[in-house]
Amino acid sequence: MARSESGSWTDTPATRLFGTRLPIVLGPFGGVSSVELAATVSNAGGLGSFGLYGYEPHRIRATAEALRAATPGPFALNLWLPVPGEEEPRPDAAQFAAWREVLRPYFDELGLGLPEMPTSWLPDVEEQIAAAIETKPAVLSFVFGVPSPEVVEAAHRNGVAVVGTATTAEEAVALADGGVDAVVATGMEAGGHRVSFLRPAEESLVGTMALVPQVADAVPVPVIAAGGIADGRGLAAALCLGADAVQIGSAFLATEQSAAVPAYREVLRGPDTKHTVLTRALSGRLARGIPNRIIRELPDPAAHAPFPVQNWLTGKFRPEAGKLGNTGLMSLWAGQAGPLIGAAGEYDAGRLVERIIAGADEVLGRLGGR
Repeated sequence: MARSESGSWTDTPATRLFGTRLPIVLGPFGGVSSVELAATVSNAGGLGSFGLYGYEPHRIRATAEALRAATPGPFALNLWLPVPGEEEPRPDAAQFAAWREVLRPYFDELGLGLPEMPTSWLPDVEEQIAAAIETKPAVLSFVFGVPSPEVVEAAHRNGVAVVGTATTAEEAVALADGGVDAVVATGMEAGGHRVSFLRPAEESLVGTMALVPQVADAVPVPVIAAGGIADGRGLAAALCLGADAVQIGSAFLATEQSAAVPAYREVLRGPDTKHTVLTRALSGRLARGIPNRIIRELPDPAAHAPFPVQNWLTGKFRPEAGKLGNTGLMSLWAGQAGPLIGAAGEYDAGRLVERIIAGADEVLGRLGGR
């Protein structure tokens, strides 16, 4: 196989779609995305991404402006869709107070008052989408569902590529039928939320190595592999399985350009990444992270609120825990490739991109010589 200097193996349908030099996509992080990290990945030749979970339209516009000022390269904005059939909880005052009471010890420990019930849990998703398309990023990606035909059409009309995210081959087909331009095939190894939407997340736990070739066989659009990938070997393997690019989250989250607080970054770089669990304790939706005190103390979903109420409630004390370096009361999302982060010891995002490409180049070169 040709070496990367010629640009042959790095030139894929995904890089041509995104307008990037390299088949590396930064995972979008809800709550801990940073302009600096996204811009660094874009400037290094990949596709920087920024998660817009919870952002009001004015903040979406400001974020896109900041990204455009920080990089001349393409970047992606990411939004969450409402899960089909999942109604937003509408608790009365008594129900909200009961859910809040479960979390009282953590508010008390951090010296915070209990929050009052808001008028809404999240910004209007249609307004978010309209604002994101208005800013004309290179890519608008979605999790938890299929964007409507109207959204896809509006994005294309504005020169924006649309990417959907699948945890099963069936979801990938639904996304391709819905008109998306590429599909992220995210295996159960991935950190953060499991973004299943056709079946419950617990019934959609397909590993990356099994999922990627199934999705590549099932859809006619470029496939981006995600989950358990943190180095060049993972990139090379994903390409061999039929992917056109990889999406990497945890390894970039550990870099200096990340918006993760120092205590979180240190955990990602250390031995605690050897074990991750799936939990609903922190947000009400199934997510993969490093087990900590709050996950151990809130094991029963019946004891806490559903999404997005639980996410809103814990989001009122998690930032304070982060400021204090109290990792026991934070959400430590991480994927199963976590041990590779500390082993590599590379915590500059730009150099990490270079290391991943060099590693993949070595592996693919060896395979090409056989």
